[in-house]
Amino acid sequence: MAEAKSKLGTCNLELATSVFLTGATGFIGARLTRRLLAEGVAVSALTLPHEAALLPPGARAFVGDVTDGDAVQQAMRAAAPEAVIHLAAVGVTQPNLPLDVALHINAGGTVHVLQAAREVGARRIVLAGTSYEYGARRAEERLDPFNAYSASKVAAWACARAAYNAWGAPVVWLRLFQVYGPGQCATALVPAATRAALCGDDFPMTGGEQQRDFIFVDDVVDGFLTALTAPQVEGGAFDLGTETLQRVRDVVALIWQLTGARGQMRPGALPYRPGEVPVIPANAARTHQMLGWQAQVTLEEGLRKTIEEMRDCNGTQGGDWGSGNW
Repeated sequence: MAEAKSKLGTCNLELATSVFLTGATGFIGARLTRRLLAEGVAVSALTLPHEAALLPPGARAFVGDVTDGDAVQQAMRAAAPEAVIHLAAVGVTQPNLPLDVALHINAGGTVHVLQAAREVGARRIVLAGTSYEYGARRAEERLDPFNAYSASKVAAWACARAAYNAWGAPVVWLRLFQVYGPGQCATALVPAATRAALCGDDFPMTGGEQQRDFIFVDDVVDGFLTALTAPQVEGGAFDLGTETLQRVRDVVALIWQLTGARGQMRPGALPYRPGEVPVIPANAARTHQMLGWQAQVTLEEGLRKTIEEMRDCNGTQGGDWGSGNW
């Protein structure tokens, strides 16, 4: 583990020798799983039946669903991990997700993970939140969810904080901002715009005036590794962002520039999502101060990496690029 410690030199604790993940085959989870394995960590993961084969060699699969508390408990008991990372969730690209479904999976699943982690004595539990918990901050409270997904994440955070207060659960909550990079869901902004650009298609989108903090997936993976090891941060919530806001239409324009796209950007062709928040800034300075982490990849560098990987794959057929309502 000396190599892992040297790569995470800003931290004072050793990287766990065993980590249990949910959401290990997703966009962020797959990259994080590979990174943990490369660091010499024993990785076990709760996966749905059709996802088990997607885990990289070396990761141990336990078939189950976060909504099944018994399955989560049995898997974690068998894995006996030192640390837990909970990524599994639904709704980030589903603005019309029913509230009861979001709460059942996102909040209920979090409760099951917390309870199972308590039973096995995990020394750190890192959970994925979202910048959308902040919403437009129109309420007097700090958090202001604006759809079912963001509301369910606020509820999950409240459960994690309650576990910390009630029984000292060693939780760290990471609010992820606009994550992008290779392997992302095709309907998210960056892959949708990139595919359209590479295919020479037009790209229908909203007006694109909303401002977001775009962060490359590898920086987010580093953030999770840091959260596993940073001392004396239990019970805290931290933003993973760059502290630089970009208009959505400017990000698409940069993709157009980097690819030499022949199609046309069509801002205003689609309506904004219901309850769309105009600006969501990250407090990355506090995260750097408390965790010793900060983003390293610039937007242009991250987009170049994403574009080049998408050029090399076969998934550049034309399609409904505006399905994400960006």
